Amino acid sequence: MPDDGDYRTIRSIAVHTDDIVTAAEANHTAGPRTVLRVTPPFTPRMRARIHVEHDGEYAGSPAPLHIDPRRLVDAPAYPTPDATEVRLRADPEVEYTVERHHERHTEAVDEWRAALADRVVESVELDGERGPHEVAVAALG
Repeated sequence: MPDDGDYRTIRSIAVHTDDIVTAAEANHTAGPRTVLRVTPPFTPRMRARIHVEHDGEYAGSPAPLHIDPRRLVDAPAYPTPDATEVRLRADPEVEYTVERHHERHTEAVDEWRAALADRVVESVELDGERGPHEVAVAALG
């Protein structure tokens, strides 16, 4: 009989690209860490869902696996407001305004989100008590 608490049973995880993007973006702000969680019992094909971590949230065994969303994508750098301002002020054809800065930064974040959704990796290594275990990643949506 297979051990439904052994994450090494997993062969692939399916995850919505929107969940990956949302979790990755959330981790660029202050607050609790956002992850993709795979919850036991473990089977060969599993779903990873967005989850916000909290201290002491789980004391059972086996514990769910928490995957940092950055491990699921080949991520470009997150656009910062400061970098957006520098690019805007360096553009000789455009006058800097706070409104234009806001618009350009919103566009830069939207472009980052779109790029991230297109850069999901084919596999990821799960880390657990029994050592690393590589699984396929199936992007949904």
